[in-house]
Order: sequence, then C-alpha cells, then structure tokens
Amino acid sequence: MEQEPEEEEEQADPSGEEGNLDKQDSSQVSSESQKHPEEVKKRIPENFFYSYEDVYSGPYATDDTEIATDLLTFKHSFGYDCTRPVNLMMMDRQTVGYIAGNQVVLQNLRTKYQKYVRSSCGGGIGFITAHPNKEYFAVGEKGKKPNIVIYTYPSVRPYRILKGGTEVAYVFGDFNRTGTLLASVGSSPDYMLTIWDWKQEETLLRSKAFAQDVYKVMFSAENEEHLTTAGSGHIRFWKMALTLTGLKLQGALGRFGKTAVSDIIGFVELPDGKVVSGTEWGNLLLWEGGLIKVELCQVGHKPCHEGPVSQLVFDEGDLYSIGKDGFIRMWNFEVVDTADPVDDTGLVEMEPMNELWLGKNVSLNFMTKIRDHGQPFWYAQDTNGAIWKLDLTFSNMTHDPERVCTFHSGGIEAVGVSPFTCLMATTALDRSVRIYDFGSNSQLSVIKFKQGGTALKWAPAVVNPEGGQIAVGFEDGVVRIIEVYDPKLLPGHEDRTNETVEINLKQVFKPHAAAVTALAYESKGDVFATGSKDKTVFFFAVMDEYKPIGFISVPGPVQALHWSPPSHDKSTLLILCENGFAVQVPAPLPGKQDTATTYHIKNLPTQYFHFYSIKSKIKLQEEMARREKEKQEKERARLEWIKQQKELGLEVEQTEEEEPEEEPLPPVYIPEESSPILCGFYSAPGKFWLSLGGYDSGFLYHCEFSHDDEEDPEKRKDEPFEVIPMEDTENNPIHRISFCTNNSLMFCGMQDGSLRAYPLRDKDVSVGALKDYWYLNIHDNDNGQIRGISLSHDDGCLITCGGDGNIFTFDLWSEEELPKDLKVIIPPPRSGLEKEKGTEDIRDPDAYTIEEYKQKKEYERKMKEAEEKKNKKREELNALRQDFVFLLQKNQALPKHMQLHREEFQMDRRIFEELDRQRLQRIQLVQKELAWENEKQLIGLQKLQTQFRDSLEFTLTVHAIQSNHQISTYSLQTVSEKYAQDKRHGDSKWEVLKEKRAALKETEQAEEEVPRKTGPVHRESVVFENEDEMLETPEVRKPTTRYIESRHEKIRRLVEKYDALKAKIMKRRAEWHELYKSKPRDNYKNSKDSEEIKEARENIGCYRLKTATNYTLTEDDRISTDKKMMQLAVLEDLIHKVKVNMNKEIMSLRDLKVSTIDEIKTLVKELKSVQASLDVSEHLPVPLIPQLHPDEAPEKKVEFNSDVLLKFKEEQEAKAKLKEPLEGCPSSRAFRHVFLQTPPVEEGHPMAQAADTSAVVTEQNAFDMEKAEPTEMELEILKREKIKNLYLQETLIKKIKTLVTNFDAELRLLRHKKLKMDVQMKSADLRCLTCCEELLILKKLEIHEDLLEEQICALINKQEDMQSKLKSYLAQMEDRKCEIVMLQEREKALYASFEASLGENNEFADFLTSILKKEVEYVEKEVGREADEENENEEGHDEKSDLKTDEENCGSEDVVLDGSVCPEGCSEDLFLNTIQLRQQRIGIEKALAEEKKVAADLKKEYDALAIKAKAIETSLDRTNRELEAFQWEKLHRLNELDVVVPLRLHQVQCLVDGEMPRDFSQTLVFTNQALQYLRKRIVDQRNEKIMHREIHKEAKEQHKELLQDKKEMEKEIKRLEEKCNDLMMEKFGRLVDFEAVQVHSVNIPMEQMKVRIMEKEYEHFVELKEWEERIVVLQHQLTKLTRENTSKLHQLNRFCHEKHQLETELESLMTGQGREFEGTQSADIKETARLESRLVHVTSEVAFLKEQINQARLCEVKEPAFLSRKGGCLFLQALSQDFETPTPCSEIVANNPSHP
Repeated sequence: MEQEPEEEEEQADPSGEEGNLDKQDSSQVSSESQKHPEEVKKRIPENFFYSYEDVYSGPYATDDTEIATDLLTFKHSFGYDCTRPVNLMMMDRQTVGYIAGNQVVLQNLRTKYQKYVRSSCGGGIGFITAHPNKEYFAVGEKGKKPNIVIYTYPSVRPYRILKGGTEVAYVFGDFNRTGTLLASVGSSPDYMLTIWDWKQEETLLRSKAFAQDVYKVMFSAENEEHLTTAGSGHIRFWKMALTLTGLKLQGALGRFGKTAVSDIIGFVELPDGKVVSGTEWGNLLLWEGGLIKVELCQVGHKPCHEGPVSQLVFDEGDLYSIGKDGFIRMWNFEVVDTADPVDDTGLVEMEPMNELWLGKNVSLNFMTKIRDHGQPFWYAQDTNGAIWKLDLTFSNMTHDPERVCTFHSGGIEAVGVSPFTCLMATTALDRSVRIYDFGSNSQLSVIKFKQGGTALKWAPAVVNPEGGQIAVGFEDGVVRIIEVYDPKLLPGHEDRTNETVEINLKQVFKPHAAAVTALAYESKGDVFATGSKDKTVFFFAVMDEYKPIGFISVPGPVQALHWSPPSHDKSTLLILCENGFAVQVPAPLPGKQDTATTYHIKNLPTQYFHFYSIKSKIKLQEEMARREKEKQEKERARLEWIKQQKELGLEVEQTEEEEPEEEPLPPVYIPEESSPILCGFYSAPGKFWLSLGGYDSGFLYHCEFSHDDEEDPEKRKDEPFEVIPMEDTENNPIHRISFCTNNSLMFCGMQDGSLRAYPLRDKDVSVGALKDYWYLNIHDNDNGQIRGISLSHDDGCLITCGGDGNIFTFDLWSEEELPKDLKVIIPPPRSGLEKEKGTEDIRDPDAYTIEEYKQKKEYERKMKEAEEKKNKKREELNALRQDFVFLLQKNQALPKHMQLHREEFQMDRRIFEELDRQRLQRIQLVQKELAWENEKQLIGLQKLQTQFRDSLEFTLTVHAIQSNHQISTYSLQTVSEKYAQDKRHGDSKWEVLKEKRAALKETEQAEEEVPRKTGPVHRESVVFENEDEMLETPEVRKPTTRYIESRHEKIRRLVEKYDALKAKIMKRRAEWHELYKSKPRDNYKNSKDSEEIKEARENIGCYRLKTATNYTLTEDDRISTDKKMMQLAVLEDLIHKVKVNMNKEIMSLRDLKVSTIDEIKTLVKELKSVQASLDVSEHLPVPLIPQLHPDEAPEKKVEFNSDVLLKFKEEQEAKAKLKEPLEGCPSSRAFRHVFLQTPPVEEGHPMAQAADTSAVVTEQNAFDMEKAEPTEMELEILKREKIKNLYLQETLIKKIKTLVTNFDAELRLLRHKKLKMDVQMKSADLRCLTCCEELLILKKLEIHEDLLEEQICALINKQEDMQSKLKSYLAQMEDRKCEIVMLQEREKALYASFEASLGENNEFADFLTSILKKEVEYVEKEVGREADEENENEEGHDEKSDLKTDEENCGSEDVVLDGSVCPEGCSEDLFLNTIQLRQQRIGIEKALAEEKKVAADLKKEYDALAIKAKAIETSLDRTNRELEAFQWEKLHRLNELDVVVPLRLHQVQCLVDGEMPRDFSQTLVFTNQALQYLRKRIVDQRNEKIMHREIHKEAKEQHKELLQDKKEMEKEIKRLEEKCNDLMMEKFGRLVDFEAVQVHSVNIPMEQMKVRIMEKEYEHFVELKEWEERIVVLQHQLTKLTRENTSKLHQLNRFCHEKHQLETELESLMTGQGREFEGTQSADIKETARLESRLVHVTSEVAFLKEQINQARLCEVKEPAFLSRKGGCLFLQALSQDFETPTPCSEIVANNPSHP
C-alpha cells in the first residue's frame, strides 16, 4: 500500500468537514457548491485500496482484561435472515451474498464454502447491493454516522469508503445502470437520500426523502437523472435538475387521489418515464406525472396478487411482478403502458401472459437475475427460509423451480448441542427442527411439525447414553421427544448411503395449554421439567417413556428452568418467571403423588422470591458518595491554598464560607410493574444470580430465598443482598448466560446481538470478577437479540443463535489446539426401532392437555355415577306408577256405585296446583330462554322464504274432473336484475359514439351550407353593434339649467331619428340576408333525395346475405355485447311475460274449479234435501263432489299452524322411536290413550256423505212409522210434490254434469293452447341458447372492440378540437383581412382628402406631395420596422416603388426647397395639414404592415393545424376501417354458430327430384315475410321507375321556364341600377353611398360629450362653493380657539406668579422669624399646613390647566401659541409662522415687575 488508509480517508472524504449538513433534513447540497473557487480537489487514484485489517470492526477488550482479542475465531454461519426486505446478492452463477448479523456472507452454492466480510463500525449492516458489472459490491452499515464500504470482487478488498450519508443507519442502496453513481437512503431520524460519486467518495446531491420510513430507492434504467423512492404510505419521483445555483434534487410526491393510501415496497420505472408500483392489497398502480393513471387488476376485479407486491422487474421488454403469495406473473408491457381508465373506479382489468407458482408456503421478497452459460436464471429470496433458482423463459425447455438452500424462517428460538459429538439442533417458529454438523459445517436433516418450536433441550448422557434424544417444546403446549440416529445402522438399511441422519418421533404429550418456554433435565436424569406461559411447571419421570408426575402453578409465565448442580445436597428446581418472581421447589418423587383425580401437586414445599427494585437506592447512594467526594476535594483544595498562602507569609482570615445550597437528592423510584427476569443461575443452595430487563437492567443481582413462606407471594418485597454493576448494560441487558469450565469464562448474550466474555476467578461469579470483559458484535444490532448460547461437548466450539435468524459457530481453540479431525459420530438407533409403529402425533392445536384430559375423564366418571343414580330413581318411579295403574284398573272393574271418583285419588289438590304453577313458571322461563332463538329461527325462515320461495312462483297442476287430462303452470323465476338494468340503460357506449359521429357530420354539413360572410359585411355589423352600445346612454342626473335640458332634448331627438334610420337599414339588410340565404348553391342536393339514393344504392342488386364476403354492416346493424345482452334480456322478458299470462289463465282455471266445486257442493246439498222427500227407490245416484288435488293448491304446503307443527313433531318422534328400542310400560300407553282424539271428518269425505244419507233414511223411517194413512187430497198433493221433486232431482243432476263438462272443456281448450305455446317456448329457448353462445363470443372479442372504439372516440375528440381551432384561426384571419381592407380604405381616403386640400392648379402640389410621401420617423418610435416591411405583400411593394419614383421625380424638379420649412407663397395651414397627413399615413402604413404580418403568422399556424387535422382524419379513417373489418370478422364468427330452426315439410322448397335433400349445408332459411317483400318490391320498383320518369320530365320543363324568368329579372335589375346611377349623377355629381351618408350625418357621441362637460362644470362650481363656505366656518372656529388658548396662558402666568410669591413668604417665615415665633409653635404649624395645602391646590390647578391646553391644542387647525417643556423649563411658542426662539416662562416671570 502506497499510503496509509487513514490519510487517504481524510483526503477522499468530500463531506468530512460538513457534518452540519446531516442535520438539515430537507436541504439539498451540491458538491459543486461546496468547493471554493481557489481549492483544487485531489482525485483518488483508480489503483488505491484500503487495508481490510484497518477497516473491519474486530473484538474489543478492556485494558486490564487477561482475555486475548483473538479469543473466538469465526467458523461458519448456518442461518439466513430471510425476513429482511432485500437480502440476496448474486455475484456470479455460483456465488450468493447475503447479510448475516454484522457480516456479509459470500457463499458458493456448489461447494457451500463461505467467505465473510465484517462491518466496519460494528453497528450492523443495513443493505448490500452489487455493481452492474459485478466487479464491486456496496455494503451500507448501521450505527452512529455509519459508512458505505465498496468492496471489489472476487478479491473482496475495501476499495472506497463513503461517509456522512445518514445519521443512524442505511436502509437501501442502488447503482445506476452504468455504475458511476450510487444512491443511498437512510433510516429515522433523517431519512436522507444521497447521490454519490462513489469512486471519488464525494456527495453529489442529497435531500430528505420523506418524513416516514423509506424502503427502497432505485435509479431509472433509461434515464439516469431520474430516481424513485417509496416506503410507508408514499412514493416520490426525483430528478436531477440543473438550476441557477447548481445541480439539485427535485422530488415530486405521488398523489393517491381516490385510491386508498398504501405502503409501497415494489416499483419500477418504465422506458417512457411512467412508474408501476405495487400495493398492500395486491393490485398494480400506474403512475404518470405524479398521479395514479390507472389501477391494474385481473379480470373480475381480482387482485394481481393475493397480498402485497414485494418487487416489480422490467427486463428485456417484459414486466414481472413478485408477490408474497408465491406467484411470479409476467404482464404485457404494452397493455400496462397504454392502459387508460374506462370508468370512475379507475380499475383496468388484464390477464397475465405467464405465471409461476412456487408453492403454498412460499412468500417471495426479492429476486435477482444472473446468467449461467449464457442462459438467464433468477434467484429468489423466500421469507419462509429458502433461496430458489428459477427459469422464467416460459417455454417448452423451461427448468423446474429448484430450492438451492433452506434455512430457518424468522428468529431462532432455541439451540441444543449433543453431549458426545459435533451435532447441534435448533428450532424456530417456522415449525421445523434442524440438525447440523458444526464439525463439517453442513445441515444433516430437518423435520417439520404443525406448530412452531419455542424450546429445545438435548438430553444429557445420563438420560440417553447414545446421545441421540432431544426434547422440543412447541407454541401449542406440546412437548415432543425426538431421536436422531444413523439410518445405515438399521438392519436391512445398509445401502442407504445418501442419508446420514434420520429423525424419529419417539413420544409426544401435551402438558401445557400455552407455549412451552423452558425444558430442563434433573442432574441425575430422573426428572424432566417443562415450563410454559400458562404459569405452570410440569414434571415427568424419565424412563423408556416419559411418565407424568404432576404440575405446580407459579405466579407468572415461566422464563427459564434451572436444576441445582450435583454439588448441592438437595436436588431443587429454580423457576424464573417473566414478572419478577423466582420459585424454588424440590424434585417431586415419582409414584408419591396422588394422580387419581388430578395431576396438580399441592403439597410440594415451595419457596418464593419476589424481586423488589433497589436500582434507585443504588443510584441514590452513588449520588451521595459523589457529592461527599466533591466536598472532600473542595476542602482539600482550600486547605492546600491556605498552606500556600502561609508559606508566602500572607495572613489568611479564617472565615467560614457559606456553603451553596445543594440540589435535593432524587427520590427513590420503584416501578409499578416488576421488571422482567431475563436469565439467571444458581450460585449456592438457596442463592442465585439474576439479570433483569426494563428499569432494573445494568446489574447482576445476587438473591436468596427466605424462609417465611407463609406470606402471599404477590405481597412479598424481596431485595437482593448483593449487586454487580455491568458496564454499558443500562439499555443493553444480558439475555443469555453460559459458562465455559475449561477456560473459566462466562459468556453473555446481549440484547443488541453482541457477545461478551467475562473471566472468572476461582470459577465463580464474584463482585470484583466482572469488571473486565471481551466484547464482539456478531448478530444484528436491532433485531438480533441472542436467544441461545451453547458450548460443544469438549468446550472447543461456541454456538450462538439470535432473533435475526442467524446461527454462528466459533472456535474457542487456538490454531495450535484445533483438532485435525472433527468427524461427527451419528448416534446409533435404538434396538427394535425398525419394528415399532410410528408414533401418532398431536396435530390439533386445541387438543386436551394432560390435566384437561384427566379432568375430562373425572367429569365423565362423575356424570356416569349421577346417571346411574337417576336410573335407579326412574325405576322406583315406574314401579309406583305401575301400582297406581293397577289400582285404577281394579277401581274400573268394580260396579259403578262402588267405584271411587277420579278426584278421590288425589291426596291433596294443592300438590297439583303447585305442580301446575311450577309448570307455568317453567314454560315462561323456557319461552324467555328461547325468545332469542325463536326470533333467530323466524328471521332465518324469512330469509329462506325470500331466497327460495319468493323468487319462484308456485307450480300447480289443474286436473280435469271426468278425464285424466291435466294442465300445469310454468315454473318461473323473476327476471335477473342485471338484464333489467341493461334494458333500462340501453347501449350507452354506442349511443355516445353515434352522437359524436352525428354531431361531427352535422357540423360539416352546416359548414358547407352556410355561406361565408364577406369581410366588409362582418366589419359593418361590428361597427353597428358598437354604435348600439354607444347609443345606450346611461341614466343622466336631473339637469339644473334649462339650457342643459334643451341640449338633452335635442340629443334625444337625434338619437330617435338615428335609431329609426338604423332600424330601417338593418331591416333592409336582414331582408337581403334572408333572401341570399334561401338561395340554393350550385351543388345543392336535397337531403331527402340523397337518403333515397343512398338507400337505393345499398339495396340495389340481389339480396346480400350476412355470410357474403361483400356484406357491409351499418352502424345500426353492428352487434355488441351490450346490444346482445339487451336482446337476450328482451327475449327473456318476453318469454317471461307470455308464461306469466299463461300461468294467470291456469290460475283462473283453478279458481274456476274451486268455484265449480263450491257450486256443486251447494247443488248436492239441495239435491239431498230434494231426495229426502222422495222414496229411496226413486233416488238417482248422487254425483260425487270433485275434490282439489294437493298439487292444485301448492301454497298450502308452506302454510302451517300450531296443530301442523305438533303433528310434525309427533311424526318425528315416532320415527325416532322406531329406530330406538321401545321404552316405558303399559301404564304410560294407557295414559296416552286417554288424551287421544278422533280426527274430525271433512265435509266432502265419503264417510260424511254416507252418514248424512243414513241420517236421512232414519228420519224418513221414523216419519213413516209415525204418520197415518193419507187422504185422496193429500195423495194428490204428494203426487204433485213427487213429480216436482223428480224434476228438480233431474235438473240438479244435469246442472252438476253440465258444470263438470264445461270445466273439462275449458281445461282441454286451455291445454291445447298451452301445447302450442310450448312449441313457441321451445323455439324461444333455442333462440336464448343461440343468444347466449353469441354473447360468449362477443365477450371474448369485446376487449379489442372497446380498444378500437376508445381510439375512435379519442380521434373524434381530437378532430373536434382541431376543427374548433381551425374555425377560430379562420375567424381571426377574416378579422385581419377586414382590418387590412379598412386600413387601405383609410389610406385612399387620406390621399383623397390631400388632393381635395390642394385644390386645382396648386403650384406647390409636387412639393407637398413629396412632403406627404417622404419617409420620416413616426412619432411613436417603433422597433423592427424593416422586419415588418419585409413581410408586406406585392401590392405594398408596388406602392412603395411608386412613391419612391414620385419622390425622385419631385426631387429632380425642385431640389432647392427644404422639406422642413414652409416655402414662401405656400399656405402655412396647408403645409401643417400636409405634415399631419404624413404622420397619419406613416401610422396607417405601420398598422397595415403589422396586420399583414399577423395575418401571415395566422396563415402559417392555420396550415400547420390543417396538416395535423388531415393526419387525424387519416387515422380516424384507418381506425374506422379496422373497426369495420373487425365487425365483419365478428359477424363471421357469429355466423359460424349452429342455429336450430324447426321446419315443417311444406316449408322445405329445395327439393331434389321431388325428394328431400340429404345435405342441407348449402340451403338457405328465409322468412316468408322477407320473401313476400322481395316479390312485392319488384312490382313497386317498376311503378316507381315510371313515376320518376314523369317527374323528371316535368322538372326539365320547369327548369327551362325558370331560366327564362332569371334572364328577364337580370335585365330589369340592370335597368334599375342604371337609372339609379343616373339620378345620383344628376343630383350629386358622383356616385355616393346613402347608408354611409345617413350614418355619419350626426356625431351623437360628440354632442353627448359636450353635455357631460357642461354638467361636470356645474357640479364642480357647486362643490367649490361648498368648500369655500366650510373654510369660512373653520376660520371662525380657529379664531375662537386661539382666544381661549390665550386666556388660559394668562391664567397660567398668574398662577405661576402666585406660586412664586407663596414660596418666598414661606422661606422668609422659616428663616428670619423663627425665634420670634418660638412661643407660638402651634400657630406656625397651622400656617405651614395651610400654605402646604394651598400649594397642593395650586399644583392641581396647574395640572388641570395643562390638560385643558393639551386638549385645546388637539382641536386647533393652525398652530396657536402653546406651552412646551424643554430642559426643565416651560417655553411659550409664538402664534406667528416665523420660527423664532421660544422664550422660557421663567424669563417672562422675571421680566414681569408685578410678579414676586
């Protein structure tokens, strides 16, 4: 190395002196702006490298420690932090790089060889990324002011170090496509985005990326000036922009709009600048311009991925999306890039081109591409613990996905080491247990279960001498005993050379209901203990199988279990709980516990320790000691100073210095909740060390169990008796402790993933032994908390596992002590293992625990005993019931007079009343209990009825009465809502398109029909409009003089006259306009004729079929999905209506049958009454009353009541009893028989009829027996009655038969009608089937059709916009032309007025003409006149040339005259007029040049727009042709469908030799209506031809007549024009424009302006008068105020004089006359008091006067005299305006002789 790395770092770090920039969150710094102009930056040479030994972070050891820094040698990494967002880097086809704690691992996938790169600062690693050419890779670190280190590959030498990019940690980094720049983004708190020139270690740009977590930053593959960052709820688009202050980073935040805000993990920028990003719900977002253009999903609004999209890759024109659901999907880039929203939802549906699913338990985070022998392969990171090798070519030769590496997923929960060999086992929440050989650095075997592992313990040698047994605890409370063995040692398995280790499930049991957190074997191996989060510890006896002993409950979730070492007298278990409790119990003896009913051990001696915080006391003692030490040092310093002063011979005063007040000592703080216990271990019997987290971290506490165990554990407050402060563990507590007996070391695993080693004295922990330590960061500093530390069986290897998923092994041996051969010895299998059946595993996470199963068995036993007691009671009750029934039977056997009444069997009525009351209460209680269930069932019934019954109409069948004919209704459902909506809305999309096309055509026709108005006419109309506006005079205020009124009246008359004249002109102009408008054009065509011609051309020739190649579709004939759905809906609606009508008729028939049956019942009843008076022999058979069949009233099936429900319940119970053995006794059946009732007989039943008949016969017999023999008269009456009754009998029977016959006839007619309708319905159903098939085809073609229609709509919109722009440009060009014409007319008028001013024969005409045409500078100076003159047209150039020739000619004639001076003899007014006209001419020419330039520019723009419009029209035509071709293709696809057409034989016309053809493929099915129409059309065409010939002949004759009339009218017009011109020449001498003369005859605006000027003058006069009056009033007020002020000043002077006089008197009284008035002291006191009060009064009056003066001063307008204070004196300001020196008041007083 040419120079030291540290020196080069100082030279290469561009931002080393600008640390303050890191604190500027949103500042942007350019490296150019950081350099001073005079500084020259020294560039880093290309061949410069750092030394790896100087860069990497090694171990740290305190100064006095005896531990060597090379205590541990890193050996191997077995884990993989697969849960990181991006933790995969491919350097070549065999080397993969990933982050493992504080190092980067470069592993060869084939040889499994690893190379390690440690972090430079020891704070962890944030990201790794590879250079595009794979020659370098960057490592972004974590920690305080972390670095980014660039390493070369494959040499792995530190090449560059980038500093100052963030405060705490780097999150992500990315190289640009060329590899020249590196972008990095930091984490909280700065979230700094930095762009590096990494080869020169310079910061180019930096800015705060966002205010929340940022996940990724990526350069654009196409534009290296574009970047994108995304993260928590945001995405931001950056670009490097060159501004006036240098290169800046400009970021635009993406707006989600209506879309829900999402965390964005994966994104990619497309070649055209759009960005595609993923979402949390699995859809893709297409961003354009910082806004969401569309949201992409799969067909059916199905998300693109089931879960978040973790990465998006654009590679070789293909877009790949990687999801957490294990899918990799490839999308059509063109569809994604051109996607546009079709509705308000913003969703666009699409299907992936290809997809790859890796499996159910696969969750992909990231993938990267590498080429293997020229073929592209992808390596993917699986968060479930794997690295995949993928082939995404999606071809026939595609390789299957390959899992190249497998690891644990997530944090490692526990690790265990074999007691005999180099084997270790690990478990994690990924439901797997893995076996490793840390001697050969390889993974041997893995076994997976249904739940995640939480604890693991390798059985010691005393338990399993072979060393192959492992106990594993799981999160569902299950403990599994597995055994590891060599399968080759099994009998018959010697040939299994590939398998080195197998894992067998030996035993499984579930002692806990929550996660198992700790496992421990007793030192002798007799007892096995398990602890759980359910606050229990379970003990097992270790035998061939683990037998449960029992469990105890502890105060909190178990954190750790420790058995006492063999050195202790008793075997005890130390239980550490998370909530600060420590419990000690002795080992329970197997077989001594009563486990008959429960496994709960209640009599086990238990000692408790509830940790009570003493950290605050320790801090308080430290603070007191510190203050005492400071006092002693101050006192020592004072005494030393005194000693020095005495040595110098100086006297020192012994003064007691006041001690400053000390700050109060901090109060003792005790946390409300106990700090969690993290780990601990035994130190002596009953004593133990603890490490705690939370507030109490930072110490090791030595604790001891007390003997007062009777107290409640929750109320205990136990304090440790000894503490050891641990350096730098306040926020980084110890989580795991392990001891190395060979080297007397204590290894501690810290929360930040670091490892510490403390040397022990006498192999024991003491207070002075833990001051020095050795320290090394190994796991991740944020989530790499060490969860396990284990030493190998020979203490030669150290294993650590952490929450970051990493497993590291270290060598404790030195290189000389390392054994050469570390071959692993696999334990042999148990004898008879091959013959054992597999152990049945517990797969249900809700399975019973051992205690729950025991309690369940006990509960079942108790329930069985209770049931047996109930059965005994039931038997006793049955015996008593039989005795009672026997007594009842004996009572029934007695004679009636000896029988006891039923009530006499009741012993006490109150018993039954109480039973009834209790029964009612129970019924009410049951009703209340079942109220909710009843309501629930009712609601369920309503829902079922709504779902299944209400949507259907009841299908009923009406039967004939005398025959077997029947008719059934159609089974119908309601029409689907979708079709109803389609029917309501219609084809909205096609309607919009048709409206746009129709509007476009109408616009074109209107442009052709309406003639363009000429420029002058347009200009005149504008002029008249302006005049109208000018004539609308505003409301004028009421005039004040008669003159103004007269002027107003005159103007009003002028306006009325002008309005009348203008109205007349406008009316005449409108008449001419209407006349010209009604004139047809030369190419005019009647629209009706055009339509008829178009229709004739379309229909001319033979009848074209849809299958013909030349068949063209009109817009109305085009078929779309919406139209077909509409057609299908209409067809279904029509079918439904027809069926509903038929059902109504059948229902009417059913109602007719019901009414017929009722009528027959009435007639039968009447017939029976008639037959009652007839002899039985004369009775005719009574017709049977027809009955309704059950299927004729199906609605009664769903009708129910309580009787129906009870009957149904009885039927269900009867069915259940048939299945079960018969129970009960005869007495119960006897009791049930009492309550059985005979069912009622229906009225129409045959039994009822027979009963009625027998009743009639019985009555008749009784009548015959009672009645005597009748007389002749009575016989005659009876005979007549008999004849009448016989007639009535026959009539009624006939009527009944007629009713039955008529009903049957109606049924047969309706049945015949329904059969015909069935044929129609079958045809309709076939048509529906055809429509559905067509709909399926149309749906497949809909996407392309919609795309074409959208393109057409877009082109039509563009065409409309272009047409509107062209129209606007045409209007502007017409306006410019009008302006040009007007300016030219003004120029001609100017020359005409100049000629008129010259008169005839003016001798200065040529001179004045030259003056007029002379080119001089215009008054308003113009810029670029030459450029304007160049744009003038040829006419302008001709005029210029003419003017120049005239100037030359004039100059040649008269050279002497000066153009600036009026010559002698020339009129001065004429000369000045010529000068003015020259200025006007120049102005007109300038305006004319400008107008021509503007017109030329408009013409250019118009031509450019016309070219664009032509291109759009061409595109529209091409797209229309594509749409027509697609429509024909769609029609062809529809024609390929087979359509069923039922035909009768007479409809077949294509007979072959009088027989039916065998092949109908070439036949045509044609409707009769169409055929008749074609035949009729032939005759109509002939008649129309004759009629049109006659019409044409008449039109030709009429045309000749009109031409003749036109010629005559033209002659008449010409004659009238000549006459008009002659009259004007006679009267005016020239041709004039009467309209212009009339318009310009009166200048109305000028008259109005004169009136307004007069009004303004009058208003100003009145206002001026008011102001003068106001000035006079103010002057009077000023004079008054001045006088008042003067009086106040005089009064003030008087008061001053009095004050001075009083002060003099008082002074004389106090000095000169003191002795005289000694005797009268009281009088003096009174006088003094009086004078003082007088002085106070005067002072108050002075203050009052000053206030009044100040108030008066504020009211003054001009400055009066006033008083002011300056330098302690009062000054009087003069009232005059001169500035004289103010005079002090004291001088005024002094000058006044009257003043004392």
